[in-house]
Amino acid sequence: MSSMLSSALRNLPVSSAWAAGALTRSLSCSSQFQAAAQPKTKKSLGKTGVKNVVVVEGVRIPFLQSGTTYADLMPHDLARAALQGLLTRTSVPRDVVDYIVYGTVIQEVKTSNVAREAALGAGFSDKTPAHTVTMACISSNQAMTTGVGMIAAGQCDVVVAGGVELMSDVPIRHSRKMRKTMLTLNRAKTLGQKLSLISKIRPDYFAPELPAVAEFSTSETMGHSADRLAAAFGISRLEQDEYALRSHTLAKRAQDEGLLQDVVPFKVPGKDTVTKDNGIRPSSLEQMGKLKPAFVKPYGTVTAANSSFLTDGASAMLIMSEEKALAMGYKPKAYLRDFVYVSQDPKDQLLLGPTYATPKVLEKAGLSLSDIDVFEFHEAFAGQILANLKAMDSDWFAQNYMGRKSKVGAPPLDKFNTWGGSLSLGHPFGATGCRLVITAAHRLKKEGGQYGLVAACAAGGQGHAMIVELYPQ
Repeated sequence: MSSMLSSALRNLPVSSAWAAGALTRSLSCSSQFQAAAQPKTKKSLGKTGVKNVVVVEGVRIPFLQSGTTYADLMPHDLARAALQGLLTRTSVPRDVVDYIVYGTVIQEVKTSNVAREAALGAGFSDKTPAHTVTMACISSNQAMTTGVGMIAAGQCDVVVAGGVELMSDVPIRHSRKMRKTMLTLNRAKTLGQKLSLISKIRPDYFAPELPAVAEFSTSETMGHSADRLAAAFGISRLEQDEYALRSHTLAKRAQDEGLLQDVVPFKVPGKDTVTKDNGIRPSSLEQMGKLKPAFVKPYGTVTAANSSFLTDGASAMLIMSEEKALAMGYKPKAYLRDFVYVSQDPKDQLLLGPTYATPKVLEKAGLSLSDIDVFEFHEAFAGQILANLKAMDSDWFAQNYMGRKSKVGAPPLDKFNTWGGSLSLGHPFGATGCRLVITAAHRLKKEGGQYGLVAACAAGGQGHAMIVELYPQ
């Protein structure tokens, strides 16, 4: 498929001039950073006989580059901090929460059900059930929609969903030969049996199995897939660097102007209180251009500067039925409406989840692309984002790979990730989805919109999209 895409899409226009123009347009949209505009009047997406599910609040501890302030903690410490931040922000009684769901990707073996350990650490009742889900980069999306389903089905009224990732400390295993020997040794009964097993150990048994952010089915990292995707869609290194610079510049402005309202402070044990993300670092195209390819060497276009970085962080979101929220005196931020999950080829289409999910969720909600006021897409790599925008704007791709008659169209960049994205804010795998949703809700209120569309890709060739509707002000 890669060669077919390269041949058919090489001449589709996504030029560096276009990217630079989009950057200028986005940075000049000062109205997005001023007082909220008057909301538009559109139909609500509520459905007869279906419970309305609302977001009361969403928070996250600051997202930090791995190996920095959170390096000595464990994942449940981060998740606990996010839960405590949510409790502080909302004052919701712990015993009102019916269920807790958390998403994570790289599991700490000592706390495999990190949702339960974090909940107990945050002071929730031991009678409150909690479970952990994993779906790569859309793990907290899955946690949220699991909560939506439980509420819609009448099983719960109040659910806390979230996600956590600690890339500073990931499990490193003994080799399988060594593990097998050690397990057998544990069952040996006599000294002779033990000595016999020990004598069979060879030096190569001690070589550790290092973790790799790679696809099991293809043995390729997401970076390799991003490089292939960028090449297939004819996206240059300069275009990727320009988009990454846009992300960092917009994130810095949003941070400086206090728009990242979901961030809650976290007093790290033995260290200072962390109050803001530390990966937002606007640079220059000249400096970014000096970096060497990170994955496909020497001719690749994906670098450390135009990729999301390994990140530590956690998020938490309070989700309720609308009736319960109003009965408790809360003013919800947004409705969680239609959502879809998609999957496709995990090699050549690994990171095209948003392209496949966006038209499906729009059709499910009865909306068109022009109805959407705010777009929040996960930025795994600049090349991945630009490839998705190009694929979404291609009739050829829609007809040949999606089974559609025509394209859905590309989101306008003046509505797209205007407070930064994963390239700049960070990407703790399991926690990103909640950030996307609450940011969409905050932007809708700030910018006077009604509908937001959240979309993300995930390892395994999967994706997710959801419609967020602003709660009546």
